[in-house]
Amino acid sequence: MRRRTGPASGAQAERIASEDGPGRSVRRLVDPRSLRWKIALGVAAAACAMALGIGILVHRTTEARDMHVGRGEAIGALESAEAEFRGTQPARPSPPGIYLVGDDVPGELRDRLRSEPAPVTWYDNRKPAQGPRMWAAGHVDGTVLAVRVDMGSELRSLQALDRHMRYAALATLAVVIPLTLLAVELVLRRLRRVARTAHRIKHGDPDARTRSRGHDEISEISSAVDLMADALQDRLRDEQRFTADVAHELRTPLTGLVTSASLLPEGEATDLVRDRVQVLRSLVDDLLEISRLDAGAEEADAQPVPLGELVAESVRRTGLETRITVSGSPVAETDPRRLDRIVTNLVLNAHRHGAAPVEVSVGETTVVVRDHGPGFPSEVLANGPQRFRTGAAERGHGHGLGLTIALGQAHVIGARLTLANIAAGGAVATLELPGRSPCSGTRA
Repeated sequence: MRRRTGPASGAQAERIASEDGPGRSVRRLVDPRSLRWKIALGVAAAACAMALGIGILVHRTTEARDMHVGRGEAIGALESAEAEFRGTQPARPSPPGIYLVGDDVPGELRDRLRSEPAPVTWYDNRKPAQGPRMWAAGHVDGTVLAVRVDMGSELRSLQALDRHMRYAALATLAVVIPLTLLAVELVLRRLRRVARTAHRIKHGDPDARTRSRGHDEISEISSAVDLMADALQDRLRDEQRFTADVAHELRTPLTGLVTSASLLPEGEATDLVRDRVQVLRSLVDDLLEISRLDAGAEEADAQPVPLGELVAESVRRTGLETRITVSGSPVAETDPRRLDRIVTNLVLNAHRHGAAPVEVSVGETTVVVRDHGPGFPSEVLANGPQRFRTGAAERGHGHGLGLTIALGQAHVIGARLTLANIAAGGAVATLELPGRSPCSGTRA
């Protein structure tokens, strides 16, 4: 299983910090893909569907009641008109608005009287300017007689009812959606806490825990994350303990092996043996150093050092051709031994896994090491250096301990090590030391 040791790299630390920043919160608030808006949209859609269903039901029920009442009034008016017609027998039809007889009756009513038993009714809304009317018609002594009842007030009442229902639906949405967002925010806040804890664990904080209380589903997720973090921390400690035990156990036989190799007669085979012994010795030393970094037993001994001279000396001891550029005469407050270790590992890594020319630039509080090779693998940039992993074949071979140690030592001296690739080609490692900021002139 892969393990990160030490703190997150500079780029990763910035990414973690930005996850909870104001900009991130604003983007999350307006992001339509957020669970907040999906739930709010679902609740709004459900509320609209319910309001529409209730509105249609109330509208049709009210409309049916109005039609029933209108038909009753029309038939009642027809009965009164029939009684009046039988009693008076006028020579010509009565004035409009009382009742119509004969050919004055609308054709729709006459057609219905031919096919349906009397009396018949007909709702006429063909002339909006005159308003809707309910007609009733029947036969009186062989004469067709019809009356009409105005339905304008019923129509206006129905329209007012629809309008009020729309207002009520909008008012309900205006209350439901904010309440939904508030309720969802309480849930999402707990989910974001779980996500932040997972990110912290991923980026090198094995002590991060959610410590959530409750008995709901989110509490179950939080408990699962905490249990996973406990298991990962136990395995990490076992791995660190194993690394330390292996390094210490190898140290005694390795000392005897170094002594024995020094007693061998000179020759090609002896040189080969001594070279491999030296490689093994360096590996054991690296493992011991990593075990101390893992245990947190390292402390920096900071003192003012000439940064340019120290870096130049570290590069010179590597014995590799490297271009050095120093701006001014920078002085840094740092641990010279640990800084030497970081610079040496970065230069060796650039030569081993990159390509010439390798360039080292020294600023007021920064040291930049660049090569012109294939660049860092995306896995290293995303997750940081991994021990015993070089990330990709094109980056060369090795134990993958150099960058891990450099990152750990940078953490000890309070510096930030950032790994990146250059678009033109090559990898660049930037070490930012604590001290006077070149921009603000204050202590970092």
